Amino acid sequence: MVAAAAGVPPSSLLHLRLPSPQPAASPPSSSPALLRPLLSLAAAPQRASVAAAAADSSNGNGSYSGNGSQASLMPQFSGLMLDESSRSKRPYKWQRVLLKVSGEALAGDHTENIDPKVTMAIAREVASVTKLGVEVAIVVGGGNIFRGASWAGCSGLDRSSADYIGMMATVMNAIFLQATMESIGIPTRVQTAFRISEVAEPYIRRRAIRHLEKGRVVIFAAGTGNPFFTTDTAAALRCAEINAEVVLKATNVDGVYDANPKHNPNARILETVSYNEVISRDLSVMDMTAVTLCQENNIPVVVFNLQNTGNIAKAIVGEKVGTFIGCTRNLEYRESTEGSLDQEDKILVSEW
Repeated sequence: MVAAAAGVPPSSLLHLRLPSPQPAASPPSSSPALLRPLLSLAAAPQRASVAAAAADSSNGNGSYSGNGSQASLMPQFSGLMLDESSRSKRPYKWQRVLLKVSGEALAGDHTENIDPKVTMAIAREVASVTKLGVEVAIVVGGGNIFRGASWAGCSGLDRSSADYIGMMATVMNAIFLQATMESIGIPTRVQTAFRISEVAEPYIRRRAIRHLEKGRVVIFAAGTGNPFFTTDTAAALRCAEINAEVVLKATNVDGVYDANPKHNPNARILETVSYNEVISRDLSVMDMTAVTLCQENNIPVVVFNLQNTGNIAKAIVGEKVGTFIGCTRNLEYRESTEGSLDQEDKILVSEW
């Protein structure tokens, strides 16, 4: 139809040839005159950066690869990471610890439910060791506000409901302790076993570990989130979950005694004791569920007095304080590593 419309006879259609495709035009060897100034302006910063990198390389201040690409022009970030010399210089016994603070210990002299002097003392001692690179997680009790086991059966209150009230008491203590720590510059996160999203994070194991790796203190509240379990059991459980190396139980007594010191004036404190002895002699250190959980996961426990200044820092860095509970291997390890803290670190802890 196109040929007929152009006046070409139909018989000559067979002799028509389609035009052969033209090869693609090659890019011009040189840019137009108007674009050359723009291209030279765009290339100027790149040439300047390459020249600067080469100069730094010659002065020993940077690195530059010979193929025209920059190997590393950004300064290395040191931040809070300890270099290898610092790690080898400070052989701590514990690198990640879980501190269990009872609610009664937070009450201090019991004039108020929470004694601000006690929380500040805890915050300062925790700060002194976090500055040295030790990762600290905390589990708080709630006995200073409400103890579920004591109120169960009162006014028709069943044990489960009473325990849930006690869990919310631990959240109050955790928020108070968090505010105290952040007032002196310690980044702190509170994680609860059940959701209270408006005031705290929900407990997520991997997130908690990430907080610790970034140098933050993590406070675990609301126990295990289940009734009939104490905060001691919560401490043993969280310690196993976050791969902490020890449970440090801060109480109102100096350690574990062979008898009740209130009834027996001749009772003596035990420096070391095994899990089996705690269970067989029914030593009132922690509830049996917590002790069994620590024993099964080979988690040592250190029981010490919170009211003695410096005990928290000493326990965290592994100095001898209170009573050490563990298996035979743990007890031998403690005896062989006594005094492993460097004198420089002792000064830093004491001067905080």
